[in-house]
Amino acid sequence: MSTLHDFIAEQREIFAGAHPQSRRLAEAGNAWRGGVPMHWMRDWATPFPIYVTSAHDATLIDADGVAYDDFCLGDTPSMFGHARPELAAAVARQAGEGVGFMLPTARSNAVGELLRCRFGLAQWQVATTASDANRAVIRWARAITGRDQILIFDGCYHGMVDDCFVALKDGQPVNKAGLIGQVVDQTRTTRVIPFNDVSALKEALETGDVAAVLAEPVMTNCGMIAPSPGYHARLRELTQRHGTLLIMDETHTLSSGPAGYCGVHGLSPDMFVVGKAIAGGIPAAVWGVTADVAARMDATQARIGPGQSGIGTTLSGNALVMAAIETMLTEVMTDAAYAHMLDGAARLVDGLRGVIADKALPWSVAHVGARAELIFTPEAPQNAAAMRAVLDHDRLEAFHLYLINQGVLIAPFHNMMLISPKTGFDAIDRLVAAVAQFSEDLPK
Repeated sequence: MSTLHDFIAEQREIFAGAHPQSRRLAEAGNAWRGGVPMHWMRDWATPFPIYVTSAHDATLIDADGVAYDDFCLGDTPSMFGHARPELAAAVARQAGEGVGFMLPTARSNAVGELLRCRFGLAQWQVATTASDANRAVIRWARAITGRDQILIFDGCYHGMVDDCFVALKDGQPVNKAGLIGQVVDQTRTTRVIPFNDVSALKEALETGDVAAVLAEPVMTNCGMIAPSPGYHARLRELTQRHGTLLIMDETHTLSSGPAGYCGVHGLSPDMFVVGKAIAGGIPAAVWGVTADVAARMDATQARIGPGQSGIGTTLSGNALVMAAIETMLTEVMTDAAYAHMLDGAARLVDGLRGVIADKALPWSVAHVGARAELIFTPEAPQNAAAMRAVLDHDRLEAFHLYLINQGVLIAPFHNMMLISPKTGFDAIDRLVAAVAQFSEDLPK
Protein backbone atom coordinates (compact mmCIF):
# COMPACT_ATOMS: atom_id res chain seq x y z
CA MET A 1 0.00 0.00 0.00
CA SER A 2 1.30 3.46 -0.95
CA THR A 3 2.26 5.72 1.97
CA LEU A 4 2.31 9.49 2.25
CA HIS A 5 6.09 9.45 1.90
CA ASP A 6 5.75 7.37 -1.28
CA PHE A 7 3.26 9.93 -2.58
CA ILE A 8 5.64 12.82 -1.85
CA ALA A 9 8.51 10.97 -3.56
CA GLU A 10 6.32 10.42 -6.61
CA GLN A 11 5.34 14.09 -6.75
CA ARG A 12 8.99 15.15 -6.45
CA GLU A 13 9.81 12.90 -9.37
CA ILE A 14 7.03 14.43 -11.45
CA PHE A 15 8.24 17.93 -10.61
CA ALA A 16 11.89 17.17 -11.40
CA GLY A 17 10.97 15.65 -14.74
CA ALA A 18 9.00 18.73 -15.75
CA HIS A 19 11.62 21.26 -14.65
CA PRO A 20 15.05 20.56 -16.21
CA GLN A 21 15.79 24.27 -16.72
CA SER A 22 14.97 25.20 -13.13
CA ARG A 23 17.17 22.32 -11.97
CA ARG A 24 20.03 23.55 -14.15
CA LEU A 25 19.64 27.11 -12.86
CA ALA A 26 19.49 25.86 -9.26
CA GLU A 27 22.73 23.95 -9.75
CA ALA A 28 24.36 27.11 -11.14
CA GLY A 29 23.29 29.32 -8.23
CA ASN A 30 26.15 28.54 -5.89
CA ALA A 31 27.28 32.18 -5.64
CA TRP A 32 24.25 32.64 -3.39
CA ARG A 33 24.30 31.27 0.11
CA GLY A 34 21.82 28.40 0.01
CA GLY A 35 21.63 28.76 -3.76
CA VAL A 36 19.12 31.64 -3.78
CA PRO A 37 19.28 35.42 -3.19
CA MET A 38 17.06 35.16 -0.08
CA HIS A 39 16.85 31.93 1.88
CA TRP A 40 13.04 31.94 2.09
CA MET A 41 13.05 31.09 -1.62
CA ARG A 42 14.01 27.57 -0.52
CA ASP A 43 10.95 27.21 1.70
CA TRP A 44 8.74 25.75 -1.02
CA ALA A 45 7.86 22.06 -1.16
CA THR A 46 9.81 21.53 -4.39
CA PRO A 47 13.14 19.66 -4.36
CA PHE A 48 14.77 22.71 -5.98
CA PRO A 49 13.42 26.22 -6.59
CA ILE A 50 11.14 27.16 -9.44
CA TYR A 51 12.95 29.80 -11.49
CA VAL A 52 10.59 32.47 -12.78
CA THR A 53 10.73 33.99 -16.25
CA SER A 54 7.77 36.36 -16.02
CA ALA A 55 4.44 37.00 -14.39
CA HIS A 56 1.43 38.98 -15.58
CA ASP A 57 -1.91 39.50 -13.87
CA ALA A 58 -2.38 36.25 -11.87
CA THR A 59 -0.29 33.92 -14.04
CA LEU A 60 3.36 33.07 -13.50
CA ILE A 61 5.65 31.46 -16.11
CA ASP A 62 8.76 29.53 -15.10
CA ALA A 63 12.03 28.83 -16.89
CA ASP A 64 10.62 25.58 -18.28
CA GLY A 65 7.64 27.36 -19.80
CA VAL A 66 5.21 25.99 -17.23
CA ALA A 67 2.32 28.37 -16.48
CA TYR A 68 0.83 28.61 -12.99
CA ASP A 69 -2.38 30.05 -11.64
CA ASP A 70 -0.81 32.21 -8.94
CA PHE A 71 -2.66 32.37 -5.62
CA CYS A 72 0.55 33.15 -3.72
CA LEU A 73 1.16 36.53 -5.40
CA GLY A 74 4.60 36.84 -3.85
CA ASP A 75 3.04 36.17 -0.43
CA THR A 76 1.03 39.42 -0.78
CA PRO A 77 3.25 42.11 -2.44
CA SER A 78 1.60 41.34 -5.80
CA MET A 79 -1.89 41.02 -4.31
CA PHE A 80 -3.32 43.30 -6.98
CA GLY A 81 -1.71 41.42 -9.85
CA HIS A 82 1.69 41.10 -11.47
CA ALA A 83 3.11 43.61 -13.96
CA ARG A 84 0.29 46.10 -13.59
CA PRO A 85 0.69 48.52 -16.52
CA GLU A 86 -0.40 51.47 -14.38
CA LEU A 87 2.37 50.79 -11.90
CA ALA A 88 4.98 50.02 -14.56
CA ALA A 89 4.27 53.33 -16.32
CA ALA A 90 4.39 55.39 -13.12
CA VAL A 91 7.63 53.80 -11.93
CA ALA A 92 9.26 54.22 -15.36
CA ARG A 93 8.27 57.90 -15.49
CA GLN A 94 9.66 58.60 -12.04
CA ALA A 95 12.84 56.60 -12.69
CA GLY A 96 13.45 58.89 -15.68
CA GLU A 97 13.17 61.93 -13.40
CA GLY A 98 15.22 60.59 -10.51
CA VAL A 99 14.62 57.96 -7.89
CA GLY A 100 15.53 59.49 -4.56
CA PHE A 101 16.69 62.90 -3.37
CA MET A 102 16.45 62.81 0.45
CA LEU A 103 13.89 65.54 -0.15
CA PRO A 104 10.10 65.50 -0.60
CA THR A 105 8.22 66.12 -3.84
CA ALA A 106 4.83 67.68 -4.50
CA ARG A 107 3.54 64.14 -4.96
CA SER A 108 4.53 63.37 -1.35
CA ASN A 109 1.84 65.73 -0.05
CA ALA A 110 -0.75 64.16 -2.31
CA VAL A 111 0.16 60.67 -1.09
CA GLY A 112 -0.12 61.76 2.54
CA GLU A 113 -3.63 63.08 1.92
CA LEU A 114 -4.58 59.88 0.10
CA LEU A 115 -3.45 57.80 3.07
CA ARG A 116 -5.26 60.04 5.54
CA CYS A 117 -8.50 59.89 3.57
CA ARG A 118 -8.39 56.14 2.95
CA PHE A 119 -7.33 54.85 6.36
CA GLY A 120 -8.50 57.69 8.62
CA LEU A 121 -5.35 58.30 10.66
CA ALA A 122 -4.08 61.86 10.98
CA GLN A 123 -0.34 61.66 10.26
CA TRP A 124 1.87 59.28 8.30
CA GLN A 125 5.42 58.17 7.67
CA VAL A 126 6.98 55.91 5.04
CA ALA A 127 9.34 53.01 5.72
CA THR A 128 11.08 50.59 3.38
CA THR A 129 9.39 47.46 4.74
CA ALA A 130 6.68 46.60 7.24
CA SER A 131 9.49 45.29 9.46
CA ASP A 132 10.94 48.83 9.56
CA ALA A 133 7.52 50.33 10.17
CA ASN A 134 6.77 47.98 13.06
CA ARG A 135 10.15 48.72 14.64
CA ALA A 136 9.40 52.44 14.35
CA VAL A 137 5.96 52.29 15.98
CA ILE A 138 7.30 50.10 18.79
CA ARG A 139 10.00 52.70 19.53
CA TRP A 140 7.47 55.52 19.50
CA ALA A 141 5.03 53.59 21.69
CA ARG A 142 7.70 53.06 24.31
CA ALA A 143 8.85 56.66 24.09
CA ILE A 144 5.45 58.30 24.50
CA THR A 145 4.16 55.97 27.21
CA GLY A 146 7.41 55.68 29.17
CA ARG A 147 6.83 51.91 29.35
CA ASP A 148 9.14 49.15 28.17
CA GLN A 149 6.83 46.14 27.67
CA ILE A 150 5.28 45.14 24.34
CA LEU A 151 2.43 42.62 24.12
CA ILE A 152 2.13 40.30 21.12
CA PHE A 153 0.15 37.17 20.28
CA ASP A 154 1.58 33.68 20.16
CA GLY A 155 2.18 32.64 16.55
CA CYS A 156 2.46 36.18 15.23
CA TYR A 157 4.91 37.42 12.64
CA HIS A 158 5.48 41.13 12.12
CA GLY A 159 8.63 40.98 10.03
CA MET A 160 12.26 41.10 11.10
CA VAL A 161 11.42 42.67 14.46
CA ASP A 162 13.40 41.42 17.44
CA ASP A 163 10.64 42.34 19.89
CA CYS A 164 8.30 39.88 18.16
CA PHE A 165 10.58 36.83 18.17
CA VAL A 166 8.84 35.40 21.23
CA ALA A 167 6.40 32.48 21.41
CA LEU A 168 4.67 30.30 23.97
CA LYS A 169 6.08 26.85 24.67
CA ASP A 170 4.11 24.72 27.12
CA GLY A 171 2.36 27.95 28.11
CA GLN A 172 5.59 29.81 28.91
CA PRO A 173 7.20 32.68 26.93
CA VAL A 174 10.44 31.72 25.16
CA ASN A 175 12.61 33.18 22.44
CA LYS A 176 11.66 31.58 19.14
CA ALA A 177 13.75 28.58 18.10
CA GLY A 178 16.41 29.01 15.43
CA LEU A 179 17.20 32.70 15.91
CA ILE A 180 20.61 33.66 14.48
CA GLY A 181 22.95 35.71 16.67
CA GLN A 182 20.37 36.35 19.37
CA VAL A 183 22.13 37.89 22.37
CA VAL A 184 19.18 39.50 24.19
CA ASP A 185 16.43 37.60 25.96
CA GLN A 186 13.40 39.23 24.33
CA THR A 187 11.07 37.84 27.00
CA ARG A 188 12.39 40.56 29.32
CA THR A 189 10.48 43.24 27.40
CA THR A 190 7.97 41.27 25.30
CA ARG A 191 4.93 39.52 26.68
CA VAL A 192 3.12 36.93 24.63
CA ILE A 193 -0.37 35.54 25.10
CA PRO A 194 -2.76 33.33 23.12
CA PHE A 195 -4.98 35.09 20.59
CA ASN A 196 -8.68 35.22 21.51
CA ASP A 197 -7.99 34.76 25.24
CA VAL A 198 -9.61 37.73 27.01
CA SER A 199 -8.52 36.56 30.47
CA ALA A 200 -4.87 36.41 29.41
CA LEU A 201 -5.22 39.84 27.80
CA LYS A 202 -6.64 41.37 30.98
CA GLU A 203 -3.89 39.83 33.10
CA ALA A 204 -1.14 41.03 30.78
CA LEU A 205 -2.39 44.62 30.72
CA GLU A 206 -3.38 45.03 34.38
CA THR A 207 0.25 45.54 35.43
CA GLY A 208 0.15 48.96 33.74
CA ASP A 209 3.59 48.66 32.14
CA VAL A 210 2.66 47.61 28.58
CA ALA A 211 3.43 50.32 26.04
CA ALA A 212 1.57 48.74 23.15
CA VAL A 213 -0.23 45.71 21.84
CA LEU A 214 0.96 44.84 18.34
CA ALA A 215 -1.54 42.69 16.46
CA GLU A 216 -2.86 41.59 13.13
CA PRO A 217 -6.66 41.89 13.22
CA VAL A 218 -6.75 38.33 11.88
CA MET A 219 -3.67 36.21 12.48
CA THR A 220 -2.23 35.02 9.17
CA ASN A 221 1.22 33.64 9.95
CA CYS A 222 0.45 30.58 12.06
CA GLY A 223 -2.28 29.51 9.77
CA MET A 224 -5.26 31.85 9.60
CA ILE A 225 -6.85 32.47 12.99
CA ALA A 226 -9.96 34.65 13.08
CA PRO A 227 -10.92 36.76 16.10
CA SER A 228 -13.70 35.41 18.25
CA PRO A 229 -16.91 37.47 18.27
CA GLY A 230 -16.39 40.56 20.42
CA TYR A 231 -12.65 40.03 20.86
CA HIS A 232 -11.60 43.23 19.11
CA ALA A 233 -14.05 45.28 21.15
CA ARG A 234 -12.53 43.92 24.36
CA LEU A 235 -9.01 44.45 23.02
CA ARG A 236 -9.77 48.12 22.34
CA GLU A 237 -11.59 48.58 25.65
CA LEU A 238 -8.80 47.03 27.72
CA THR A 239 -5.96 48.84 25.96
CA GLN A 240 -7.68 52.18 26.49
CA ARG A 241 -8.47 51.37 30.13
CA HIS A 242 -4.83 50.63 30.89
CA GLY A 243 -3.22 53.39 28.82
CA THR A 244 -1.75 50.94 26.30
CA LEU A 245 -1.50 51.88 22.64
CA LEU A 246 -3.07 49.57 20.07
CA ILE A 247 -1.08 48.94 16.88
CA MET A 248 -2.72 47.12 13.98
CA ASP A 249 -0.46 45.56 11.37
CA GLU A 250 -2.61 45.21 8.25
CA THR A 251 0.14 44.07 5.89
CA HIS A 252 -1.82 40.90 5.07
CA THR A 253 -5.37 41.89 6.03
CA LEU A 254 -5.29 44.81 3.58
CA SER A 255 -6.99 42.19 1.41
CA SER A 256 -10.19 42.73 3.45
CA GLY A 257 -11.26 45.97 1.79
CA PRO A 258 -10.03 49.37 0.54
CA ALA A 259 -9.25 50.53 4.10
CA GLY A 260 -8.21 47.10 5.33
CA TYR A 261 -9.89 45.00 8.01
CA CYS A 262 -10.04 48.04 10.32
CA GLY A 263 -12.05 49.93 7.72
CA VAL A 264 -14.45 47.06 7.08
CA HIS A 265 -15.04 46.33 10.77
CA GLY A 266 -14.79 49.83 12.24
CA LEU A 267 -11.70 49.21 14.37
CA SER A 268 -9.88 52.27 15.71
CA PRO A 269 -6.21 51.58 16.45
CA ASP A 270 -3.84 54.24 17.74
CA MET A 271 -1.19 53.27 15.21
CA PHE A 272 -1.55 51.46 11.90
CA VAL A 273 1.00 49.66 9.69
CA VAL A 274 0.74 48.29 6.18
CA GLY A 275 3.48 47.08 3.85
CA LYS A 276 4.03 44.69 0.94
CA ALA A 277 1.15 45.52 -1.43
CA ILE A 278 0.84 49.23 -0.62
CA ALA A 279 3.37 50.07 -3.35
CA GLY A 280 2.54 47.09 -5.56
CA GLY A 281 5.63 45.14 -4.52
CA ILE A 282 8.07 48.06 -4.73
CA PRO A 283 9.75 47.86 -1.30
CA ALA A 284 7.73 50.21 0.90
CA ALA A 285 5.48 50.39 3.92
CA VAL A 286 3.54 53.16 5.63
CA TRP A 287 2.56 53.77 9.21
CA GLY A 288 0.00 56.19 10.54
CA VAL A 289 -1.05 57.57 13.91
CA THR A 290 -4.10 59.32 15.35
CA ALA A 291 -4.07 63.05 16.08
CA ASP A 292 -3.78 62.32 19.80
CA VAL A 293 -0.77 60.06 19.31
CA ALA A 294 0.81 62.62 16.96
CA ALA A 295 0.51 65.30 19.67
CA ARG A 296 2.08 62.96 22.21
CA MET A 297 4.89 62.25 19.76
CA ASP A 298 5.55 66.00 19.41
CA ALA A 299 5.72 66.42 23.18
CA THR A 300 8.00 63.40 23.52
CA GLN A 301 10.30 64.65 20.76
CA ALA A 302 10.60 68.02 22.49
CA ARG A 303 11.42 66.33 25.78
CA ILE A 304 14.06 64.01 24.28
CA GLY A 305 15.68 66.75 22.25
CA PRO A 306 17.90 66.47 19.16
CA GLY A 307 20.03 63.45 18.29
CA GLN A 308 19.65 60.15 16.50
CA SER A 309 16.14 58.74 16.78
CA GLY A 310 16.96 55.18 15.78
CA ILE A 311 14.12 55.41 13.25
CA GLY A 312 14.37 55.70 9.46
CA THR A 313 16.54 54.54 6.58
CA THR A 314 17.99 56.43 3.62
CA LEU A 315 15.73 54.84 1.02
CA SER A 316 12.48 55.39 2.90
CA GLY A 317 9.98 57.75 1.30
CA ASN A 318 11.92 58.18 -1.92
CA ALA A 319 10.30 59.61 -5.05
CA LEU A 320 10.02 56.23 -6.78
CA VAL A 321 8.09 54.81 -3.83
CA MET A 322 5.80 57.84 -3.77
CA ALA A 323 4.96 57.35 -7.43
CA ALA A 324 4.19 53.69 -6.76
CA ILE A 325 2.00 54.32 -3.69
CA GLU A 326 0.06 57.10 -5.43
CA THR A 327 -0.64 54.85 -8.41
CA MET A 328 -1.74 51.97 -6.23
CA LEU A 329 -4.09 54.14 -4.18
CA THR A 330 -5.64 55.98 -7.12
CA GLU A 331 -5.59 53.51 -10.02
CA VAL A 332 -5.18 49.96 -8.73
CA MET A 333 -6.64 49.52 -5.22
CA THR A 334 -10.09 50.60 -6.37
CA ASP A 335 -13.54 49.66 -5.11
CA ALA A 336 -14.06 47.68 -8.32
CA ALA A 337 -10.82 45.77 -7.76
CA TYR A 338 -11.87 44.82 -4.25
CA ALA A 339 -15.34 43.82 -5.42
CA HIS A 340 -13.80 41.30 -7.82
CA MET A 341 -11.37 40.04 -5.18
CA LEU A 342 -14.12 39.50 -2.62
CA ASP A 343 -16.42 37.84 -5.13
CA GLY A 344 -13.59 35.55 -6.19
CA ALA A 345 -12.76 34.67 -2.60
CA ALA A 346 -16.40 33.84 -1.91
CA ARG A 347 -16.40 31.55 -4.94
CA LEU A 348 -13.20 29.87 -3.74
CA VAL A 349 -14.48 29.38 -0.19
CA ASP A 350 -17.81 28.01 -1.42
CA GLY A 351 -15.97 25.65 -3.78
CA LEU A 352 -13.59 24.36 -1.10
CA ARG A 353 -16.39 23.88 1.41
CA GLY A 354 -18.36 22.07 -1.27
CA VAL A 355 -15.48 19.64 -1.80
CA ILE A 356 -15.20 19.10 1.96
CA ALA A 357 -18.94 18.39 2.24
CA ASP A 358 -19.19 16.20 -0.87
CA LYS A 359 -16.27 14.02 0.14
CA ALA A 360 -16.92 14.12 3.91
CA LEU A 361 -13.39 15.39 4.55
CA PRO A 362 -12.27 16.29 8.09
CA TRP A 363 -11.07 19.69 6.84
CA SER A 364 -12.20 23.31 7.20
CA VAL A 365 -11.70 26.69 5.54
CA ALA A 366 -10.73 29.96 7.21
CA HIS A 367 -11.55 33.14 5.34
CA VAL A 368 -11.00 36.89 5.62
CA GLY A 369 -11.61 39.26 2.72
CA ALA A 370 -9.80 38.08 -0.40
CA ARG A 371 -7.74 35.55 1.56
CA ALA A 372 -8.63 31.95 2.38
CA GLU A 373 -6.89 28.98 3.93
CA LEU A 374 -7.59 25.27 3.79
CA ILE A 375 -6.94 23.66 7.18
CA PHE A 376 -6.62 19.90 7.62
CA THR A 377 -8.85 19.75 10.68
CA PRO A 378 -12.67 19.87 11.02
CA GLU A 379 -12.80 23.05 13.13
CA ALA A 380 -10.61 26.10 12.49
CA PRO A 381 -8.29 26.59 15.52
CA GLN A 382 -8.72 29.70 17.67
CA ASN A 383 -5.10 30.17 18.73
CA ALA A 384 -1.58 29.23 17.67
CA ALA A 385 -1.19 26.33 20.10
CA ALA A 386 -4.31 24.69 18.69
CA MET A 387 -3.11 25.37 15.14
CA ARG A 388 0.32 23.84 15.79
CA ALA A 389 -1.31 20.75 17.20
CA VAL A 390 -3.06 20.00 13.89
CA LEU A 391 -0.33 21.02 11.45
CA ASP A 392 0.79 17.90 9.58
CA HIS A 393 3.97 19.04 7.83
CA ASP A 394 4.20 15.97 5.61
CA ARG A 395 0.64 16.45 4.41
CA LEU A 396 1.30 20.14 3.82
CA GLU A 397 4.36 19.27 1.74
CA ALA A 398 2.38 16.74 -0.26
CA PHE A 399 -0.45 19.22 -0.85
CA HIS A 400 1.80 22.06 -2.00
CA LEU A 401 3.86 19.86 -4.28
CA TYR A 402 0.74 18.27 -5.75
CA LEU A 403 -0.78 21.67 -6.55
CA ILE A 404 2.46 22.86 -8.14
CA ASN A 405 2.43 19.80 -10.38
CA GLN A 406 -1.15 20.75 -11.31
CA GLY A 407 -0.03 24.26 -12.26
CA VAL A 408 -1.24 26.03 -9.12
CA LEU A 409 0.81 28.12 -6.68
CA ILE A 410 -0.35 28.96 -3.18
CA ALA A 411 1.71 30.60 -0.42
CA PRO A 412 4.49 28.20 0.65
CA PHE A 413 3.70 28.81 4.33
CA HIS A 414 0.57 26.89 5.36
CA ASN A 415 -2.29 26.75 2.81
CA MET A 416 -2.94 30.43 2.21
CA MET A 417 -4.70 31.38 -1.04
CA LEU A 418 -5.09 34.98 -2.20
CA ILE A 419 -7.40 36.36 -4.88
CA SER A 420 -6.28 39.34 -6.98
CA PRO A 421 -8.39 41.64 -9.17
CA LYS A 422 -6.84 39.76 -12.11
CA THR A 423 -7.66 36.25 -10.89
CA GLY A 424 -10.15 34.62 -13.24
CA PHE A 425 -13.02 32.53 -11.96
CA ASP A 426 -11.75 29.78 -14.28
CA ALA A 427 -8.48 29.75 -12.30
CA ILE A 428 -10.43 29.54 -9.04
CA ASP A 429 -12.38 26.59 -10.39
CA ARG A 430 -9.13 24.87 -11.41
CA LEU A 431 -7.80 25.32 -7.88
CA VAL A 432 -10.96 23.84 -6.37
CA ALA A 433 -10.79 20.92 -8.82
CA ALA A 434 -7.12 20.32 -7.92
CA VAL A 435 -8.00 20.22 -4.22
CA ALA A 436 -10.78 17.74 -4.93
CA GLN A 437 -8.42 15.54 -6.94
CA PHE A 438 -5.77 15.76 -4.21
CA SER A 439 -8.29 14.44 -1.70
CA GLU A 440 -8.83 11.42 -4.00
CA ASP A 441 -5.17 10.77 -4.81
CA LEU A 442 -3.84 11.24 -1.28
CA PRO A 443 -2.97 7.86 0.29
CA LYS A 444 -5.53 6.94 2.93
